[in-house]
Amino acid sequence: MSSATTTTTSATSRRSALRDPGYQAFLVLRTGFVVAPVLFGLDKFANLLVDWPTYLAPWLDDVVPGTAQQAMYAVGVIEIVAGLVVALAPRFGGWLVAGWLAGIIVDLLTIPGYYDVALRDFGLLLGAVALARLAERYRSVSNTAAR
Repeated sequence: MSSATTTTTSATSRRSALRDPGYQAFLVLRTGFVVAPVLFGLDKFANLLVDWPTYLAPWLDDVVPGTAQQAMYAVGVIEIVAGLVVALAPRFGGWLVAGWLAGIIVDLLTIPGYYDVALRDFGLLLGAVALARLAERYRSVSNTAAR
């Protein structure tokens, strides 16, 4: 049970953190890296945004079992899980998303005509690394805000 002093201190601490531009950047990145992977992961099952199997390099399609669409189902599950890890543990989730994006970049660099998407994903990878580093910095503020 928390005392009134602890609750007041927590509320004051959260308010002052929300005025910190670094913490604001952390919140923007955290929100983005929760929403985007979950939405893109869900879309792997519907292909509403894009025809996702075309983003799987032929050599990877030969290696993974099943069809390219079935591989995208697995990718979708991984992306949804990555987004949830960012929501629950951004210090780890940021690195998870960065690693996942590195794999996507390797895939895209082996498909002619997808270099622009690979470059965009490199920018996202940098954002995921920044999220992981900021999550380390704002670890105590996030834990206080979660209470």
